[in-house]
Amino acid sequence: MTNNILNRSPYLRTSRNFPIDPQPLAVEINKSYVDIANAVNARTIGIFAPMPSNTGNAWYLAGRSSKQETIRQVYLVTGAGTIAHGINVATIGGFVAVYGTFTDGTVWYPLPYVDATAANNQVSLTVTSSNIVITAGGGSPPTISSGYVVLEWLSQP
Repeated sequence: MTNNILNRSPYLRTSRNFPIDPQPLAVEINKSYVDIANAVNARTIGIFAPMPSNTGNAWYLAGRSSKQETIRQVYLVTGAGTIAHGINVATIGGFVAVYGTFTDGTVWYPLPYVDATAANNQVSLTVTSSNIVITAGGGSPPTISSGYVVLEWLSQP
């Protein structure tokens, strides 16, 4: 693996020659373990849970000397309105992703939903300091019977 963060990827070589002598073998096994651990830890974690979970994503922001990690949480949607997210926004570095989906029981739609023909049929998705807010437009937007919202935020301010 490379130390350049722009080219870093969780890549492992597929073959390795291990020496027979015990001392060089121990060194090579230790290097192998470090390579495996670094590759595993550099991947995105595919856990989407109703409690805060580390995403495995690393953000390298200007002015910061170390990486920022992100946390992800999934919320169940049962209709338009507000959902308390329970995140103390004063202790995080900000939201980096806000997205979701909903269904009317027949068709699945993205959140936010944009109607290409009637602006008043849209469904917006915003996050305040205490709530997730889903607002259906004043026209005839799809009915929200169920769905999911995903919030991802920087772990430190």
